Amino acid sequence: MNYKEEVYKGMELLNEHPKTIFMGQAIEYKGTALTHQVKKFNKEKLLELPVAEEFQAGLALGLALEGYIPVSMYPRMNFIILAMNQIVNHLDKWEAMSMGQSRPKVIMKAVVGSEDPLDPGHQHKANYAECFRSSCTNIDVVELLYPHQVLPAYKKALESERSTLIIEHGDLYNL
Repeated sequence: MNYKEEVYKGMELLNEHPKTIFMGQAIEYKGTALTHQVKKFNKEKLLELPVAEEFQAGLALGLALEGYIPVSMYPRMNFIILAMNQIVNHLDKWEAMSMGQSRPKVIMKAVVGSEDPLDPGHQHKANYAECFRSSCTNIDVVELLYPHQVLPAYKKALESERSTLIIEHGDLYNL
């Protein structure tokens, strides 16, 4: 079982759902490892965004409120921390803020940067999984460390009524 192949299977599972839309930086255009995970998907399901992480999280929330299942992709874990306001103070608290009237669901992906074959520097390889776990009470935070975890995690994220943050590790794509 190969980690990267399992990630591709998980992404294909998400792609098969008619309400998913994939969004982020380098989604339609080359630029990151995440680009390759969606390159065969229908262009109508891809939403290329500028480098504006907090905006991306807010847009994902808005799309979820309209009935979509946004798959909001951050090529580095360091980038998603810029979206913590929207994730922690809005998405995570939305059900309570709406007094139970609304429960938007967003699937987020963030990648802990790889150190091989090229070290991207400290600002591109941190792991903030515990920060999100301790800050979110209504979002499942799932860190994928082994290939056998990947497909079940994607399936659970798709089937769950809750939002999910999937954390992958770039160094594992190459094993």
